[in-house]
Amino acid sequence: MHEIGIPSMFLTHASDVLGDTNDGLSGSNIVKAFTGYAFDLNVNIPHASYPFDAANKRTALLENLRCFEPEDQYRIIKELCEHPTLPQPVPDSVNNLKIQLIARYSDQFGSVSSETLNVTLVEEAKHWLSDFPDSLKLYESALTKFNNNVFERNLLDDLRLSLELLLKSIFSNSKSFENQIPQIGSFINSNGGSKEFSNMFRTLVDYYSKYQNSFVKHNDAVVEEEVEFIFEMTSSFMKHLVKMSIKG
Repeated sequence: MHEIGIPSMFLTHASDVLGDTNDGLSGSNIVKAFTGYAFDLNVNIPHASYPFDAANKRTALLENLRCFEPEDQYRIIKELCEHPTLPQPVPDSVNNLKIQLIARYSDQFGSVSSETLNVTLVEEAKHWLSDFPDSLKLYESALTKFNNNVFERNLLDDLRLSLELLLKSIFSNSKSFENQIPQIGSFINSNGGSKEFSNMFRTLVDYYSKYQNSFVKHNDAVVEEEVEFIFEMTSSFMKHLVKMSIKG
């Protein structure tokens, strides 16, 4: 059963990350952001000026954050993770906080939904993955991030691992993703696929793997349009692989 609201432990962690001396927001930017939220939402906050009347800026951030309703806390934390004055590139601690926030609480408080993904294809992929729960869990994690505009390498990692786990289940082995690629061609051939389709499918998966590997080396956010394409390509790979495995 889900806890109502965002737990105090998470709010404390968020305040520690966003108020970090090196990787977080400055005291003046914290005040500026929270006075704006307080004005818009008609909320009184204890720390509306800087310097703070608090032990440190992390404490001031937390005490301000606690004055808001849970759905507003969710939005505030998410937007502070995207604040333009954060160090660039955005520190991993902040990116991870945003991902954790969305993964844990978007079902309760998130309001963004995908208007660009092929919804029919996504639903079909989820249907075909129903017998592969580990793969499905990662696929849905990637979908949650996409629907909340988290176009980070982490999203691509989820998609890649979801496909890798599916291949391991279908082929009944423990090979790495790259080492599965040669077997894909023979798998398609043995299940009635044409030589041309087999070659095309294997080549696409090979390029998919190379694209994914290029982002493993970077922490930069990826291009939204590219993520959409990769998401739908992964969905199509999965759907056809499961259908062929059943046919076989």
